[in-house]
Amino acid sequence: MLSEARAKNAAMHITGHLLYTKEVFVQCIEGPPESIESLWQSLLKDTRHHDIELLARSPIDERKFKDWSMAFSSYPSLNRYNMPGFFPVDESGMTQAAEQCAAV
Repeated sequence: MLSEARAKNAAMHITGHLLYTKEVFVQCIEGPPESIESLWQSLLKDTRHHDIELLARSPIDERKFKDWSMAFSSYPSLNRYNMPGFFPVDESGMTQAAEQCAAV
């Protein structure tokens, strides 16, 4: 699913970060407003996603994740294949990438 999302995001000029801890996903996405809206509508319709909640939406001056169609942070045990753009979470369930997203 992550590989598919990265390809789709790249095609739509979307960058961002996905955090997975304690059975919860939190995603920070950035890009052209029409691409963000299209992705948002797609996420709402995707039956693999449940209890989707928009936490914030605002324009930005500069991308925080410009190098990643989707950076990913989670438990180190989920990175068995040393995937690019993976950032292991610390004991509190956070990473520097996740902190950047939370600062929005």
